[in-house]
Amino acid sequence: MKLASLKHGRDGRLVVVSRDLSHYVAVPEIAATLQQALDDWATSEPRLKAVSDRLNSGAIADAQPFDPAACAAPLPRAYQWVDGSAYLNHVELVRKARGAEMPPSFYTDPLMYQGGSDEMLGARDPIVIRDEAWGTDLEAELAVITDDVAVGTSAAEAGRHIKLLMLVNDVSLRNLIPNELAKGFGFVLSKPASAFSPVAVTPDELEGHWRDDRLHLPLRTWVNDRWLGEPNAGEEMQFSHADLIAHLARTRGLVAGSIVGSGTVSNRDRTRGSCCLAEVRMIETIEQGAAKTPFLKAGDRVRIDMLDLEGRSIFGSIEQTVQLVAG
Repeated sequence: MKLASLKHGRDGRLVVVSRDLSHYVAVPEIAATLQQALDDWATSEPRLKAVSDRLNSGAIADAQPFDPAACAAPLPRAYQWVDGSAYLNHVELVRKARGAEMPPSFYTDPLMYQGGSDEMLGARDPIVIRDEAWGTDLEAELAVITDDVAVGTSAAEAGRHIKLLMLVNDVSLRNLIPNELAKGFGFVLSKPASAFSPVAVTPDELEGHWRDDRLHLPLRTWVNDRWLGEPNAGEEMQFSHADLIAHLARTRGLVAGSIVGSGTVSNRDRTRGSCCLAEVRMIETIEQGAAKTPFLKAGDRVRIDMLDLEGRSIFGSIEQTVQLVAG
């Protein structure tokens, strides 16, 4: 099934969306918000699925037309947003561009940082920046939403805690990153609010493409209608979504509604393109001696989508415009 949160107050209004993303129905009798549904998933999930089945069969006469622009993020604010870096090609390119070797531990121990989760952007919300010199970049990713995960949960067990998947634009301010990392405490100012797809999707909706706790489909990205890339999200994912959850749960538990990101999707086959501008610039630096592609500017448009084998959007697209504000 597919779930969305229409913009309403701080936490949105939960709706069930049809498989083809054409219609929705509100479900206040089941849960007012997605977080409320996740808090009692064992009870709410079968009831939501029953509504989804009826909606997809055309049995709900008063279903409303679905408009992605009316959506907040599926979880407009979350108890936890943690992002990993599961695609080692991306990490290798970053280090190669600056002449650094890849530490052996990166192949066995996931990179991960704690992001800000107090404000999540909807799929049509603008990317608001105050200075173009900060080097604004998109990062097209996948993320999962979990139920409660106990401390010490293994990767073999973690997959059953994945309840929903979403697309992510993990916006990065590239030129602020070096100074932050030099302090040894990780990202803060360089990671503004991330944006999420209009709908969150249960794994059983993914028609066999969800295997080994990975989603084996291309993630498609454009900037200003220029194709940026479509690397496959499953083929070269060093650490599965379950691996990332287990890594996080090594010393802490996760509460229902925790969001765990995959990191920028990346493949070694360069004909598949890239999911962020930094990777394009890295390749230019390696191959041509200098980066030529600029970071995002005011008025630039970003689009991120994932299609099924029949060319239909699964999650709805993320479509954002960069806005420069004074300050």
